[in-house]
Amino acid sequence: MSAILIIIIVLVLLVGVVLWGISAYNNMVRAHNLVEQSWNQIDVELNRRYDLIPNLVNTIKGATAHEQGTLEAVVGLRNQAASLAQAKADPTQRAQIEDQLSGELRHLMSITVEAYPALQANANFMQLQNELSQIESRIANARKYYNATVGDYNTMIQSFPTSLMAGQRFTRAEYFQIPDQAIRSNPVVDFSTSAPMAPPNQPPATPGLPSQLSAPTAQPFATPPAPGAEYTQPDFTQSSGIPDSK
Repeated sequence: MSAILIIIIVLVLLVGVVLWGISAYNNMVRAHNLVEQSWNQIDVELNRRYDLIPNLVNTIKGATAHEQGTLEAVVGLRNQAASLAQAKADPTQRAQIEDQLSGELRHLMSITVEAYPALQANANFMQLQNELSQIESRIANARKYYNATVGDYNTMIQSFPTSLMAGQRFTRAEYFQIPDQAIRSNPVVDFSTSAPMAPPNQPPATPGLPSQLSAPTAQPFATPPAPGAEYTQPDFTQSSGIPDSK
């Protein structure tokens, strides 16, 4: 009788281990797929920005006379970023060039609005500027969501005992980080024609993408959540009519 009881106990334990293994594997699959899906959302928004930049550059070029160098820098970085996207580069490779592109776009918008205030009466420029502001906001939201899913996934595959099952199938995912501390901070949103002077002996503030438009549809840049706050799937609705490049 005792032998039968021992066999039953062993069988129950084996069944429990098998069920746990199946559940743990399925959880890792779901976490891995969520990382890929959240990265795809970033990729979609970055491609929308690639599609928007040529129209924005052409509009500014037609109304300005002294910003050729900045326009060429923006176009060059846009082409490099689009090439990396086409080559399916990982987030670490793409992060640096995307940050440089964001910085050049902020610089371009700042100097053109300040030096050429007549552009604010250009309906096409205002619409493109509004679209760019909304895209940048969605990129920021998508990046936060992606990094949160990467953190959950990496913790899962590196924790014991699920790490024993991860193997080669589940490898560590890379964060989409912002190395530039000026870019990491909340951008300065100033749509006025003149910016305040920097305090003495202080470096000038990094210009930010304008978002305070005459139209009420402009969206502010995303604000990082408070510590301990839960991440939720952001809203990736697109009302601009700009087609996805995928």
